[in-house]
Amino acid sequence: MAISDEQFDRVATTVITGFLGSGKTTLLNALLAHDGMAKTAVLINEFGEIGLDHLLVREVSEDVVLLNSGCICCSVRGDLISGLRDLFVKRTRGEVPEFDRVIIETTGLADPAPILHTLMTDPLLTAKFRLDSVVTTVDALHGAGQLDDHPESVKQAAVADRILITKSDLADAKMLATLEARLRHLNPAAPIHAVTMGDIDPAKLFNAGLYDPATKSMDVQKWLRDEAYEQHGDDPHDHGHGHDHAHDHHGHDHHHHADAQDVNRHDDHIRSFCITFDEPLHWDAFVTWAEIFTQMRGESLLRVKGILNLVGESSPVAIHAVQHVFHPPATLPAWPDEDRRSKIVFITKDLGPQVIRDSLHHLNAAVSETAEKS
Repeated sequence: MAISDEQFDRVATTVITGFLGSGKTTLLNALLAHDGMAKTAVLINEFGEIGLDHLLVREVSEDVVLLNSGCICCSVRGDLISGLRDLFVKRTRGEVPEFDRVIIETTGLADPAPILHTLMTDPLLTAKFRLDSVVTTVDALHGAGQLDDHPESVKQAAVADRILITKSDLADAKMLATLEARLRHLNPAAPIHAVTMGDIDPAKLFNAGLYDPATKSMDVQKWLRDEAYEQHGDDPHDHGHGHDHAHDHHGHDHHHHADAQDVNRHDDHIRSFCITFDEPLHWDAFVTWAEIFTQMRGESLLRVKGILNLVGESSPVAIHAVQHVFHPPATLPAWPDEDRRSKIVFITKDLGPQVIRDSLHHLNAAVSETAEKS
């Protein structure tokens, strides 16, 4: 579980997801024009679908082109695993230039979870690449309707590390505030930026993962952002009052308030909370809990991140899951501050904090009792 310098040598990978027409292509074009993006490789579904033609320099192969900014673009005709492996092989052979970042653009209707699972579990990929951030684009004008009609778009927003409200110049202030409040309710910890024509500093989208390559260190606070969940209430007797936080911004227009409640039907299934444990956890208890919940309720665990204080370990351990797939745990070099409690943040669907807290607490108590007897 230990961290080695290899972690920092792995290629930071960002997944850009978002509904059809929400501005992923515009965002990519704008990002790739930045000076600091020269050593970036972009994986897209088909070149024809993306308006990068004016940037093309030469075709390396039928699936790979170089842009005059220095970036590499790959069309992923097969699956993501072979696309990333091929890209790495070409880099090793010197057929494409060095790259230190990968951006994967997903199709608009896609559930991002399978791509994240691939990046988290494929042995060859996890040795070479590391998931840095999930960026979700939401259309300022049509985003609310898409959240109403398409559960995928709710999921895209819920699992994001960064959310961009695109085409923000086309929406009025009230519409933007309402959409932002709704997104904040779905995902309390992700910074939300309103953008026009994809114009945003790349630094605001990248280095959202546990590893900061600039400082060769791990920034747990930035990655976990557990303080963002406090307003949502961590009281096991609080049955979702945190949800109302999103609706407080609608003012006192009761008719509008009722409408907002009505259209949020997909959102109403999503819960966001942080659970803390004062007593150290047994690793066996946590693993047993994780196996049970990923098998029984994997669809409900949209995203899980945590820092654990484990019995017998002086250093904390970071855990990260997307639905039923857990990333291999990582031992951190030190605690980020004086707080030694285990903290786990959850974004779930139809699953509240009480059952999670109780089950992990009981499993931990059972393992403690067994350990004391032996």
